[in-house]
Amino acid sequence: MNKYVSCTTSALTGIILAGGKNIRMGENKAFIRVKGRRIIDRTAELFHELFEHVILVTNEPATYSYLNLEIVVDLIPESSALIGIYTGLFYAATPYCFIVACDMPFLNRKVIDYMVSIRKDYDVVIPVLDDGYHPIHALYSRRCITPIKQLIRTGNFKITDFFNRVRVRKVTPEELRAVDPPMKAVLNINTPEDLERVERQEKLDSGDHP
Repeated sequence: MNKYVSCTTSALTGIILAGGKNIRMGENKAFIRVKGRRIIDRTAELFHELFEHVILVTNEPATYSYLNLEIVVDLIPESSALIGIYTGLFYAATPYCFIVACDMPFLNRKVIDYMVSIRKDYDVVIPVLDDGYHPIHALYSRRCITPIKQLIRTGNFKITDFFNRVRVRKVTPEELRAVDPPMKAVLNINTPEDLERVERQEKLDSGDHP
């Protein structure tokens, strides 16, 4: 396989968060199959192509040991996406990291490339769409480590609550649509209903429907 080369993404760390409890889904979302492939396998493959360094953050390292990834465990024993972000940034070897959840089947390299390309002078580059912020499909600078740690110490795990202490670049719906017309890159699967919608849409996209 030819390695994808990008002047924008190659010097970054790709971080995959796989620390959720999967309560609403009832099964490990990372291993859900979309188009016949498990989401985590698709994500790992894409990140290997895009980034020089890839980290998986999880509290179940044995589950993902078959992947050719650096696996780290949350630095703080608390189930929170913010702690996953903090842990990934802590272990990253590069100034910037692109962070995603393990349950996103439609990650798009054009979207990632675009978000990375506009990072100059910012600490966070994040899509802000009609349904709000998408903090688990975003670029973060390691300069975020200190304000995140301070937020965690207060017992606050809301990701966007440290944004007032860093420089944030919001990616608008128009910008995202320009590189991802279906606007699917930021979608994730949290519930069986989400999975049903994804499967239904995939059938429509493929023309495999009545």
